[in-house]
Amino acid sequence: MSVLSIVTYPDPILEQPCAPVTAFDRRLGRLLDDMYETMLAADGVGLAAPQIGVAEQIAVIDVGDEHGRIELINPVVIEARGEQVDVEGCLSFPGLFGEVPRAKFVKVRAQNRRGRPFTLSATGFLARALQHEIDHLHGVLFTSKVIRYCDLEELEG
Repeated sequence: MSVLSIVTYPDPILEQPCAPVTAFDRRLGRLLDDMYETMLAADGVGLAAPQIGVAEQIAVIDVGDEHGRIELINPVVIEARGEQVDVEGCLSFPGLFGEVPRAKFVKVRAQNRRGRPFTLSATGFLARALQHEIDHLHGVLFTSKVIRYCDLEELEG
């Protein structure tokens, strides 16, 4: 596995919609492994393919809960309910944090690395991470949803 370079804003790939994945092959498996390794090395909880310069609908998430490592290929939010507002950051915006409203509950349909479909329901922090990463795959950045930016002192307090 390799740790890849993370693309930072204002790289245009971050705001472009990604292509669906059609080949579920060794390349995809290696990419998922490298993305996970990169996310961990950067101390992140999620990473989308455009953040490493790949315009494909691929994301990895691990919020440290019972779900562990989640790999999402061609994910779609099929249900969303409620609202939560909390602080988010992004590996492509180092040092930038803001309060973002998100659905409190989401149900996501995606494919795994072998192309098999699955659904995942989530609340709280995992729901937030899923929405953040799926937004990346559509070229939507968390900065477009921030209602208030936070400074570092606030976050440490």
